Amino acid sequence: MNRQQRPDSGGLALAEPPYQRHDLHQRDIVDHAISVQKSSNTMSAIEYLKAQNIAPDVIERVLLEPQRRRGALAH
Repeated sequence: MNRQQRPDSGGLALAEPPYQRHDLHQRDIVDHAISVQKSSNTMSAIEYLKAQNIAPDVIERVLLEPQRRRGALAH
């Protein structure tokens, strides 16, 4: 677990989440691709993500390894 000391934490080491989304537009693209995969097929979702310039490692993770998807955030 990644621990880091923050100035506002009173000197306590707080656990940092392993990843925090910064690109909400990319999140929406990926969420749409997952919907396409469910309603259509994986190849359609892959082609959509490629056309949206999503990195190949992200495409592989979200479409082919659903157990490794990051948790959904509230929209």
